Amino acid sequence: MSGAALGLEIVLVFFLALFLLHRYGDFKKQHRLVIIATLLAWYLCFLIVFILPLDVSTTIYNRCKLAVNSSPAESNGSYVTLAPSKQKCFKPWSYIPNGIMPIFWRVVYWTSQFLTWILLPFMQSYARSGGFSITGKIKTALIENAIYYGTYLLIFGAFLIYVAVNPDFNLQWNQLQTIGIAAANTWGLFLLVLLLGYGLVEIPRSHWNGAKRGYLLMKTYFKAAKLMTEKADAEENLEDIMEEVRKVSESIKYNHPLRKCVDTILKKCPTEYQERMGRNMDDYEDFDERQNSYPSEKSLVKLHKQVIYSVQRHRRTQVQWQILLEQAFYLEDVAKNETSATRQFVHTFHSQEPENKIIQYFYTPTVEWYWECLLRPWFYRVLAVVLATFSVIVVWSECTFFSTEPVLSLFAVFIQLAEKTYNYIYIEMACFLTIFFLSICVYSTVFRIRVFNYYYLASHHQTDAYSLLFSGMLFCRLTPPMCLNFLGLTHMDATISHKNTQPTAYTSIMGSMKVLSFIADGFYIYYPMLVVILCIATYFSLGTRCLNLLGFQQFMGDSEMTSDLIDEGKELIRREKRKRQRQEEGENRRREWKERYGNRDDSTRNRALHTDQKESSFTETNANRPLSKYTRSNGRTERDRIELLQDAEPLDFNADSVNDDPLESDSGRYQPGGRYLSMSRSKIFDDV
Repeated sequence: MSGAALGLEIVLVFFLALFLLHRYGDFKKQHRLVIIATLLAWYLCFLIVFILPLDVSTTIYNRCKLAVNSSPAESNGSYVTLAPSKQKCFKPWSYIPNGIMPIFWRVVYWTSQFLTWILLPFMQSYARSGGFSITGKIKTALIENAIYYGTYLLIFGAFLIYVAVNPDFNLQWNQLQTIGIAAANTWGLFLLVLLLGYGLVEIPRSHWNGAKRGYLLMKTYFKAAKLMTEKADAEENLEDIMEEVRKVSESIKYNHPLRKCVDTILKKCPTEYQERMGRNMDDYEDFDERQNSYPSEKSLVKLHKQVIYSVQRHRRTQVQWQILLEQAFYLEDVAKNETSATRQFVHTFHSQEPENKIIQYFYTPTVEWYWECLLRPWFYRVLAVVLATFSVIVVWSECTFFSTEPVLSLFAVFIQLAEKTYNYIYIEMACFLTIFFLSICVYSTVFRIRVFNYYYLASHHQTDAYSLLFSGMLFCRLTPPMCLNFLGLTHMDATISHKNTQPTAYTSIMGSMKVLSFIADGFYIYYPMLVVILCIATYFSLGTRCLNLLGFQQFMGDSEMTSDLIDEGKELIRREKRKRQRQEEGENRRREWKERYGNRDDSTRNRALHTDQKESSFTETNANRPLSKYTRSNGRTERDRIELLQDAEPLDFNADSVNDDPLESDSGRYQPGGRYLSMSRSKIFDDV
C-alpha cells in the first residue's frame, strides 16, 4: 500500500476539479489554454487539501520511529521527541516513503505560485483583449501587466538594495526564498481571514434558512426582480453594441484593409444579428470612391472587446433567467404539495429534460413528497447545527492555537490524543474533516462573491474566461496560507508549538519563518483572531446593510425596498407561469388533434392525391380541345379568391388615385384619370 493512497487521491482530485470546471466553464466555446490553466490551478489547490492529511500521518509515524530508535542521550540532540510507547510503531496504511513528499510539495507549491503571480494575470489580460491577432493580444497583455509586474519588481529591488547596503543583514539565497514565501503567505492570510469569517457564519445560516420554504420562495422572488433588471440592461447594451457593429460593417466595405477585422467581430455576434446585417449589406463597392471617415484599428479592437463582453453577459442572463424560473416553479410546487392529502408530489410543469429511468423508478412521487415536504427540512436543520458546531470550534481554535501550555486548541487536542495511540485512521479523518471544512468556508465564498460584472462565477457553463482565471489566482493564493493555518491549529507547525520536533514535509519547503520574527511571532499568531469580529459582523449582516445603504439592493426582511422587489418578482413569476401554461395547453391541443384526426387527415390527403392524378390524366387526354370554355370560369374563380383576401376597409377613390385592385392594375386598362396605371421602378425595389 506504500504510495497507493497518494496515487489514488491524485486521480480522484483530478476528476473532482474537472467536474467543477465543467459545471462553471464551457469546454466547447472557451479557449483551450484558458481551460487548461484554470484546471491546473484548481487541481493543484484541491490536491494540497487532500494530500496534507497523509503528510501529517506520515510525519507522526516518522516521529514515533525516531523516538523508538533513539537512545536517551540522542533524545537531547537535534530532535526532542515524545516519550516512546512501549508498543511498536505501526506503519500507517497510507504511508509515503521518505523523499517523495518534499519533492511533491516543492513541485506543487512553486507551480501554483508561478500560475498565480505570472501566468494567470497575463492570460487574464490576453482573454479580455480585443485584438485580432495573437501578437496584438500579447502586446496588449504585456502593456496591461507592466504596472502590475513593475510594482513587485520595484519593491523587491528596493529590498535587495537595502540588504546589500546594510552590513547587519547577511542573507543567503534560502533566506531570500523564505522571505518571498512569507510575503506571499502574508497577503494570502490577510484575504483568507476575510473570506473565512464570512463563510463560518453564512454556510450554517444558509442551510438553516434552506429548511424555511417561505424564506427561500421570497428570496427567489427577490432574485427574479433583480435578474430581470439585469437581463433588460444586458439586452439594451447588446442592442447598442450591435447598432455600432452595423454602422461599422456598412462603412467598411469588402475591399477595405480592415474588413477582416470587421468579419471577426461579426462572427462573435449572435446568429440573428449576423443574418440581419448580412441582408442589409450592399454589393461590392470601392471604398476609395466615397470620402467617408473610417474607424481606426484601435477603435475596432475596443469594439471587439465590447462585443465579446456584451454577448457573454446577454447569454448568461438568459440562461440564469430560465434556471431561476425553474427554481421558482419548483418552490411553489413544494408549497402547494405540503398540504396534499394523497402524499404524492405533483409538478405543475413536466421536466423539459428526459429523466433517468433508474432515478424515476426509485424516486417515485410518493418518495419525492416525503423527502421534499417532510424529511428535507429536518435534514437541513440537523446539518446546519453540525456546521455551526464546527464553526464554533474553528473560531475558538483560531483564538487559542498559540497557547501550548495548556493546549487550548480543540483540533490540537484531538490530534495529540490520537497520536498517543497511533490511530492513523482517526488522525487522517480528523485532519481531513478539519481542512475540508476550512476549504469549504473559503472556497464557497470565492464562488459566491461578485465584483459587479467583472468577476462572477456562474454555473451551467456561463462563467467567462476572465472570471475562471481570476478564481484560479485566488485559489492559488489562498490555499498555502490556509494549510499553514491548519497546521498551526493542530500544533503540527514547529513555529506554533515551539518544539524542535520533526516538521512535516509541507512546512519544510516553506523554510523557517524565524528570519522574519515579527511575522512568525506576531502577524501569523494574532491576525487570525480578527475572525471573531468578522463573524459577528456577518451574523448581524453589517456588510449587507452597508451595501443596501449605498444603493445595492440586498435581501433584507425588514426593508421596504426588499418588499417591493419581492412583489415585483412574484408578478414576474406569475406572468411567466401563465405564458408557459398557455404554451403547454396549445401543445396538448395540437397533440390531441393529431392523435384524434391524424388518420383521417392521412386518408384525406391520399384521396386528394388520387383526385389530382385523375385530373392530370384527364388534362393530358384532352390537351387538343379548345380551352376558351374553361378560361373565363377559371379567371372568375381566381378573381373571387383575390377579392376575399383583400382588406375590407373603405377606400376613397378619385380621378388621381391609384386603383389598388390587382386585377385592374395588372390589365393596364385606361382609367378615368387619363393615364395608364403602372408600377414605378423605384417601388419595385423598395424592399430589396
